[in-house]
Amino acid sequence: MLRITELKLPLNHPEEALAAAIRERLRITPRDLIRYTVARRAHDARDKDDIQLVYSVDVTVKNEGQVLNRTKRDRNVGPTPDTGYRFVAKMPADYAGPRPIVVGAGPCGLFAGLILAQMGFRPIILERGKVVRQRTQDTWGLWRRSKLNPESNVQFGEGGAGTFSDGKLWSQIKDPRHLGRKVLTEFVKAGAPQEILTEAHPHIGTFRLVTMVESMRATVEELGGEYRFSQRVDDIELETQADGSRRLTGLKLSTGETLAADAPVVLALGHSARDTFHMLHDRGVFLEAKPFSVGVRIEHPQSWIDRARFGACAGHPDLGAAAYTLSHHCTNQRTVYSFCMCPGGTVVAATSEPGRVATNGMSQYSRNERNANSGIVVGIDPARDYPGHPLAGIAFQRQLEERAYAAGGGEYRAPAQLIGDFLAGQPSTALRSVLPSYRPGVTLTDLSECLPDFAITAMREALVAFGRTIPGYDHPDAVMTGVETRTSSPVRITRGDDFQSVNTANLFPAGEGAGYAGGILSAAVDGIKVAEAVARAMTGRV
Repeated sequence: MLRITELKLPLNHPEEALAAAIRERLRITPRDLIRYTVARRAHDARDKDDIQLVYSVDVTVKNEGQVLNRTKRDRNVGPTPDTGYRFVAKMPADYAGPRPIVVGAGPCGLFAGLILAQMGFRPIILERGKVVRQRTQDTWGLWRRSKLNPESNVQFGEGGAGTFSDGKLWSQIKDPRHLGRKVLTEFVKAGAPQEILTEAHPHIGTFRLVTMVESMRATVEELGGEYRFSQRVDDIELETQADGSRRLTGLKLSTGETLAADAPVVLALGHSARDTFHMLHDRGVFLEAKPFSVGVRIEHPQSWIDRARFGACAGHPDLGAAAYTLSHHCTNQRTVYSFCMCPGGTVVAATSEPGRVATNGMSQYSRNERNANSGIVVGIDPARDYPGHPLAGIAFQRQLEERAYAAGGGEYRAPAQLIGDFLAGQPSTALRSVLPSYRPGVTLTDLSECLPDFAITAMREALVAFGRTIPGYDHPDAVMTGVETRTSSPVRITRGDDFQSVNTANLFPAGEGAGYAGGILSAAVDGIKVAEAVARAMTGRV
């Protein structure tokens, strides 16, 4: 089978045009084309007056060798890559040996547990939060009634932080083994739409993620895995080996139980497990500070973004709600960029700690809410902004979130400001044509009270630059809501080539909280890699 990439056709092309384009690219007759399937579809909207659909297709032809030889100078034609997944180990169905433990049931922990279960290791999955539907009810309690459950919210609970997001399923990670394909395939088995296998920028949305997470939990349990909810890891037991090295031997749970770690422990924490990071540091597990970003959520009417990106083609069913990616390098040597852009979505309360406000963005699969929203964030780094301690980034985040809570006036209301007022350096006093979507609600104020001066300066410069890229982006009525602080983990739990902690054997840090992923897909892929490392460690394979 052959794969053709970068096959471009007009937006409104007839169905038969794709087959004709394939024949033309390969220089074959209709008889020689046996069949084809779309492997990937994207769009190129750089020219709003000539938007193109861009296909990658897998093609079965007669005389494949001759066709390959004839097109050998065409870098967009070659053999179809093998994207099938192969397990590194497979235990017998009656395996009754030591059971690996996975801490955390977000995307990373979910896939670590799933792969271990599919290999026959019967993992135990510990989750500090609740099952996804109970967690959803608790999350709505914050949004509707300003009632926070610190153990069941946007950050904690089955499905992880990605459950309350746009459900983006793409990443810029290098993936030579096509592990991302394994992730998408399992999602489709769990109820995701088939199109996520072909769309260049697939997404699912919160409501579908909830049912998919439930389905995947059922699969893990059918394969002998075990879930334990509302069981937070409060401490760890360590043993010093004869050579002076350390080994994890047990987990002390919030229930009072101590769970022996007779097999490896996958530590798939989310980026907001701040109490666990402190415990690990106290126990001497090697941690280091890592860069992350802070800023705000910005909202525009989705119709504005659609027209700016797609022109007269705005609303076309093959394009959907328009997204964007923006970045600007500022004169104060800071970089401002868009983060986790949610077309047709809402800004949500994402705190997990009392007396603090943090925001995030969320969309449903339909992406048909009134506003587009995105994080507009400023990159920061440990050496420059919070030096001196591996956990200083957590203190930095908390300080900004406390400022936001105070500026919002309590009850988890968020501080907000119109762009026109933000650029003019004056507090906002009234909304105009753009209505914020954040619940429990916003308090108009001056966001300079909530963020560092360098961030405010950089964001003011960047917004004007973004307005040149997307006309109307710096419209004075657009609304900014603060603060966005949970862009990624401020900590890395450093691991070696064997995926174990560099100074604590039997502990396998994984995913976003450990500093090795950012987003649903990359976290899930890292979960697969770590599950494979656990399987190799348990079977003695290299």
